Amino acid sequence: MVNKSAIVGSIASLGLIFGMTSGQAVAQMPHEGMQHSEPEGTSQFERIEQPLWIKGAVTVGGLGLIGLELWWFLLSKPKSRQATTQAGIQEVTVTVDGGYEPSRVVVSAGQPVRLNFYRKDPSSCLEEVRFPDFHIAQELPLNQVKPIEFTPNKPGTYTFTCGMNMFRGAIEVQGANSTIEVQPSSVDNNEKASALYSADMHHRS
Repeated sequence: MVNKSAIVGSIASLGLIFGMTSGQAVAQMPHEGMQHSEPEGTSQFERIEQPLWIKGAVTVGGLGLIGLELWWFLLSKPKSRQATTQAGIQEVTVTVDGGYEPSRVVVSAGQPVRLNFYRKDPSSCLEEVRFPDFHIAQELPLNQVKPIEFTPNKPGTYTFTCGMNMFRGAIEVQGANSTIEVQPSSVDNNEKASALYSADMHHRS
């Protein structure tokens, strides 16, 4: 899994380095026609005008970083995983590393759920996980698996968050008998139409 915070942090660092490099390059450019009207021992500050192309490049780069972050955190589709049932318990392992992976867990209503949180990120924000709808708040030890169990009785979507409410995940609870049934009406209609067509052809002959 690619760490979201690492990617965003790397992009932001590149933008910061680019801005600092541009500023140093402009500061080191020779300035012609500079006149010193003050006597010796005093200095005069002059405003350094940056070239238009540098301003444009910095602006475009900043807008690009903002757009990437908005897409990553708001528009990117969260990864989901169906829980597997073992000994009557629906179980999924959730890796905590710059967020939650998977960030969406699909379970069935009315059956016990066990989420095994494996925390790899040392960030203090991810030290705790909270399930407000189930009144659960548990600390997650670093580099250890912490099981959290609960039973969702009603279908719906229930969120879980870190201790600072910055990282989020979701539990999608489906009905216990939610299955896709094939409607036989179209098949019956086709058979009826075929029978009528055969009878009509027989009558004409």
